[in-house]
Amino acid sequence: MKILIVGAGNMGTTYAESFLLSHSITKDDLLILEKTSEKADFLKEKGYKNVISEPSEKVSKVTLIILAVKPQDTKALFRTLREYILPSQTVLSIMAGVKIETLKDSLGTSKIVRAMPNLPSQIGMGMTGFTADQSVTRDELFFVQNLLNTTGKSLYFSEEEKIDAVTAISGSGPAYIYFFMESMIKEGQKMGFSHSEAELLVTQTFMGAVHLENKSNHSCQEWIQRVSSKGGTTEAALNVFSEQKLSDKIGKGLEAAKRRAEKLGE
Repeated sequence: MKILIVGAGNMGTTYAESFLLSHSITKDDLLILEKTSEKADFLKEKGYKNVISEPSEKVSKVTLIILAVKPQDTKALFRTLREYILPSQTVLSIMAGVKIETLKDSLGTSKIVRAMPNLPSQIGMGMTGFTADQSVTRDELFFVQNLLNTTGKSLYFSEEEKIDAVTAISGSGPAYIYFFMESMIKEGQKMGFSHSEAELLVTQTFMGAVHLENKSNHSCQEWIQRVSSKGGTTEAALNVFSEQKLSDKIGKGLEAAKRRAEKLGE
């Protein structure tokens, strides 16, 4: 199997490193298309043998093409790339909001897989939602999923519209968590802790809570009840969250993210 990664940004390099670490592919069978000369030189210094700056006949030699570029950078790229894409090749896109039909029209091929990873993919703890055109075979989809799983976990959805919801929940989700963590750290400093003390209190609390939830069959609500006691400190904070309708506001934020993802695909 030979793979082409188009774009050596955060996710493009994450995929390259994850595929190599998992022994899914070797550097001999990995082709990277990167137009920025500084990035291309950096990749070559790291031992990547096959780095090109423009689409060429080499594109036709790969099994899978991964599009890891920003949607606004694709118009001219796709015009030249489609000249070298064969009907037998599978294309995996991780571009936010770009629909399968748009990719089929732009690239002149139907074997399209659309996925939405997230930032923790960089450390093998990512969450990726993906879907595919009906022309992608089961074996091809299985191959793609195995590659996605080198960066964490993945979920397949038969309905493409769910990928916009995945974008809103897990794709953008890490930023929401960092926002909440930052708020807790700032409040900790107001309570008299140094920044490093508040940061440790908050980050370890988040890590512990997530690991505890993962290792049990309890729901989040059940864990909330286990931490809370009648008239206690946790209940006092939760009452304020309830009064401020924090859950509703979080929901509105996710809906706004989903609408934006849908808008990007228009």
